[in-house]
Amino acid sequence: MSEELLLTFRSPPLPFFIESNRLTYKVGEEHPNRTNLGVFDLLFVNKGRLHVAEEQNKWTLEPGEILILRPDRWHYSTRPCDQETVFDWVHFQTVGAWEETTGSQSGSLRGDYYTYAIRLPKKMKLSYPEEAAHIFSQLHEAAKSTSHGAFWDRQQRFLHLLQMLDEGWRSDAAKAAVSVAERAAAYLKLNYRVPISNSMLSEVLELHTNYITRCMTEVFDCTPQQYLLYYRLDQAKLLLIKTDWPIARVASETGFRQTPHFSRLFAAHTGMPPLKFRKRFTS
Repeated sequence: MSEELLLTFRSPPLPFFIESNRLTYKVGEEHPNRTNLGVFDLLFVNKGRLHVAEEQNKWTLEPGEILILRPDRWHYSTRPCDQETVFDWVHFQTVGAWEETTGSQSGSLRGDYYTYAIRLPKKMKLSYPEEAAHIFSQLHEAAKSTSHGAFWDRQQRFLHLLQMLDEGWRSDAAKAAVSVAERAAAYLKLNYRVPISNSMLSEVLELHTNYITRCMTEVFDCTPQQYLLYYRLDQAKLLLIKTDWPIARVASETGFRQTPHFSRLFAAHTGMPPLKFRKRFTS
C-alpha cells in the first residue's frame, strides 16, 4: 500500500459497539472469507501473525497492531497462519456519516463546536498494547452479560478504545494543531459577548495569527472569526426561543454592536429574519 488509509466518523452520533471476542488460530487456520459483512470489523493481534486482505489491499498484522475492515468490502485471508495466533475482534457500526481517505486527502468530514470528527487509522501499531489488551478483555466480559448495566459498560469501554486510537495515531504536529484549535475555540466561546479580534486571540494564546487560523481551519473547517460568528448566531437562536427580549437586546447579548447588522447576518445564516425565526419556533 502506497499511502496509509484513514477512517473518519462524524460524531454525534457516536459509533456503537455490537459484539466482540478473542480467538486463537492454530497453525494452518485462517481468517474467514466474507463479503459485505455490514459492520466494521476491528482486529487486534495479541500473539502470532494474521494475514488479511480487503479487496486489493493486503496486510500482515503483528502483535500490538490493529486493523479496521470496512462493512461494505470483500475481506479474506491471504494465507494461513504460520504460528499460533491470538487476536481480538470487535464489530461496531455507525448511523452517522463516515468516510475513508488516504493520508494526503483532507476528506469532507470536519468537526465544529457541536460535533467532532473521530479519525481512526485503518492500520496502526499501538504504543500501549497492554492497555488495549486489557480494554478488549473488559469488552468481551461486558459483551457476555445481558444486564441493562452491561450495555452502558461495553459502550463506554468501546468509546475509550476509540479515543485511544483517535489520539494515538496523530503526529506531534497534528496533536499540536488540535490543541491550538481547541484552545482558541474555548476562548471564543467563553468571550463571545465582547469584541474579539485576531490580534487579541493571538496575544491570549501567544501564537501567530496565521498559525491559529491554519489550525482552526484544519480542525473546524473555519477561521477564528467565522467560528465566532457561527457561535454567536447559534447563541442568538437560543435567546430568541427562550426569551421575549427585543431583537436589539438579543443582538447586544450575543456580541453584535448594531442590530441591523445582526439581523442581516442572522437572515443570511438561517434563511429568515430574527422575528420570523422566533415566531416559527415559539408560536
